[in-house]
Amino acid sequence: MKKYHVITGASSGIGAAVAMAFAQRGKHVILIARRKEKLAELKEQIQQQYPAVEVIIQPFDLTNIAQLEDLFQQLTRYHIETWINNAGFGYYTTVAEQSLTRTKDLLQLNVEALTILSLLYVQKYQNQPNTQLINISSAGGYTMVPTAVTYCASKFYVSAFTEGLALELQASGLPMQAKVLAPAATKTEFGKVANNSTTYDYDQTFPRYHDANEMAQFLMELYDSHQIVGAIDRETFTFVLSGHKFADARSSNNNQQIK
Repeated sequence: MKKYHVITGASSGIGAAVAMAFAQRGKHVILIARRKEKLAELKEQIQQQYPAVEVIIQPFDLTNIAQLEDLFQQLTRYHIETWINNAGFGYYTTVAEQSLTRTKDLLQLNVEALTILSLLYVQKYQNQPNTQLINISSAGGYTMVPTAVTYCASKFYVSAFTEGLALELQASGLPMQAKVLAPAATKTEFGKVANNSTTYDYDQTFPRYHDANEMAQFLMELYDSHQIVGAIDRETFTFVLSGHKFADARSSNNNQQIK
């Protein structure tokens, strides 16, 4: 059976680098993003380097929440071994100055689309061996960052949802694994989008950062592991694999009920 690996937000940055990393291993990929021309360029690049790899592109705006089930249904003809929810964007400004329209888009993409696609994937593939759901969070999904309150809150959701799902799958004895990748500063288009700017200098803004290819390799380390979280340590800026980070009521000695 031919197996495929889905990457959302695959037109550039970490998503494109992850697609290339899977292709390097000879794995077939399905690439989802808004920008059809960027997806076509990436498909050509992959197939030039790895002609045996099948690349399927699916242009789609994931903020179109009402059509997500239709999108997933279109992919049911393929056996999807890995689903990576990478699509998302940042928004750096104070809550008082946030655009309501842009904030709605952020929540739809970072939270709603990720949750719906995760549910659809888990419900179809949870009993399939070797399947993985990898959701991209952020260092801001574990630490609040000034002027990024809403963005960080959306990523806290991603981290908590995915960690909780991972523990749920484990407790049920199901073969699927759910994992969180939490990058810190990574040189991509993220800086421009988050700051609503046409230029963004990572060298001036951060003393240390990774590039998209480095983060893709970290994701592959997480993919190869049996850990739940792969995160950048904000003190050492090294990549660390670990179990869940949030407290789990099931492991509490007093077994208190959540109210």
